[in-house]
Amino acid sequence: MFAYIVRRLAIGVVMLIVMSIVTFLLFFAAPGDPAKFACGKSCTPELHAQTMKSLGYDKPITTQYVKFVKGVFAGRSFPDDPAIAAANPALVSKCPAPCLGYSPYEHENVTDIIKAAIPISISIALMAFVMWMVGGVLFGVAAALRAGTVIDRGIVGFSLVLYAFPTFFTGLLLYYFVSIKWQILPIPAYTPLAQDPFQWFVGLLLPGLTLAVFYMAAYVRITRAYVLEAFGEDYVRTARAKGLPQRKIVFKHAMRAALTPLVTMSGLDLAGLMGGAIITENVFNYPGLGYTAVKAVQNMDLPVTVAIVLLLSAFVIIANILVDVAYAYIDPRVRLD
Repeated sequence: MFAYIVRRLAIGVVMLIVMSIVTFLLFFAAPGDPAKFACGKSCTPELHAQTMKSLGYDKPITTQYVKFVKGVFAGRSFPDDPAIAAANPALVSKCPAPCLGYSPYEHENVTDIIKAAIPISISIALMAFVMWMVGGVLFGVAAALRAGTVIDRGIVGFSLVLYAFPTFFTGLLLYYFVSIKWQILPIPAYTPLAQDPFQWFVGLLLPGLTLAVFYMAAYVRITRAYVLEAFGEDYVRTARAKGLPQRKIVFKHAMRAALTPLVTMSGLDLAGLMGGAIITENVFNYPGLGYTAVKAVQNMDLPVTVAIVLLLSAFVIIANILVDVAYAYIDPRVRLD
């Protein structure tokens, strides 16, 4: 088991390195002038050249990447050019490790921007994850146990309707009726967990439910399909022949077989949401990573955009590693492959 985990970690590290190179080249080596947007509307040739040196964009792309990686592990300072920094010591901004760059638009270290946004995205993602996993699995098992009945058709049909609704429509619907018209919940607003755990929980209910409804609909159908498939296996029929209770057959035998695809989906879906639920965060005006990414793209803030793309990619790669390890515990045969 230890050797299996080490292999997966080694592959994950290689993937992180390749992903960082591709992402960096994709944004900074692409045609265009990132310093032009940082320079502003009234940008003279002299100011443009100074901006290029301050941000390090005048260096070869390989040098920029090496400095970026060095900043992640050892930190760096901006302006990037030593001569400009020595001439203007008051303008020097220290960026401690892990440094993901400097945003000329926000006049702030990208790491600080990410630190402010990431707790919001993680909170929404975890709230939605719990909701859709509990609801999706329970309703999926219920539909499988009542296969072919009105209950089964009702659950599957209702899940299809929910799956057809776009998240912005569901979010606006919940926002208007639950918070404004019926006033069941207060207007959603993010409160840090350390400040007030109850308000943190209440503020995440509607954004979490908006995402959970969409994902839950898919998990209901998938759980139902795999549980029904497991019911046809020989070991399940043997368990029934031995007189085991239905509850033990479902949760100890059938559900274990259905867990493998569910673990794959849930790990990747959660990783994607942790990188920011763009539509939901914009609907509820939550300044998470998705909201920040949209703002960065609109303002051509490349350092912030690159950092969020790298972070999201890292989440997905790490989720793949965790899924592989979870596979090994669920099905020991995976370790031998």
